[in-house]
Amino acid sequence: MKTDKQLKQNLEIFQNQIKYKFRKINHLIVALTHSSYANENRHSNILSNERLEFLGDAVLNIIVSDYIYRQYSELPEGELTRIRASVVCEPSLAQCAKNLEIGKFLFLGKGEEMTGGRERISILSDAFEAIIASIFLDRDLETAKRWVLDQLSATIEAAVEGTVFKDYKTILQELLQKNSEERVEYEIVAESGPDHNKEFHVDAKQNNKVIGTGKGKSKKEAEQNAAKYALEQLQSNL
Repeated sequence: MKTDKQLKQNLEIFQNQIKYKFRKINHLIVALTHSSYANENRHSNILSNERLEFLGDAVLNIIVSDYIYRQYSELPEGELTRIRASVVCEPSLAQCAKNLEIGKFLFLGKGEEMTGGRERISILSDAFEAIIASIFLDRDLETAKRWVLDQLSATIEAAVEGTVFKDYKTILQELLQKNSEERVEYEIVAESGPDHNKEFHVDAKQNNKVIGTGKGKSKKEAEQNAAKYALEQLQSNL
């Protein structure tokens, strides 16, 4: 980690950038700490942002769900689900992280640093969720809600208009459910590469039959690619 003076300066810059001042700065430090950095510094008992990411995912979902439920009272449940899925997916969150230049401030292990971790979609989206959780813990849900909506209001509008990232998993499920109640399941069939640069291989299955395959730098990305491939196969058979 940087010297205390450099660290303090960087954290001040970042707080100004995201327009939120932390009461307890350690909440932010943990939110910016990737597991690769924590693993390389086990002797220092440094915490990674993985637990914050878990909490942030839940906080994000309730904030977005509550907002679109109240704001778009005319929309049915299916449309609300589609909008939320488009807003909280990895690419959308990673883009928000890029807008805030979160990647520049992350604490990464040497391997992640060398292989482009500061630009990796999964790392950026996870860090964005971790920051949501850190604000929630530092203050309260209402504060986290204001911050999240400041970052995501344009994304939500784009999702309502259908111009944001396509959630292929939701599209595939809705298409198949017209003819079957069976849900699509996603199975990791292989992992390759070192820990800091893994690639996941996923099968999309319905009734235990493989209908699509995909790979990606995260499980979520691989699942989306498997769903996209399945959709392409379905459309080519029409």
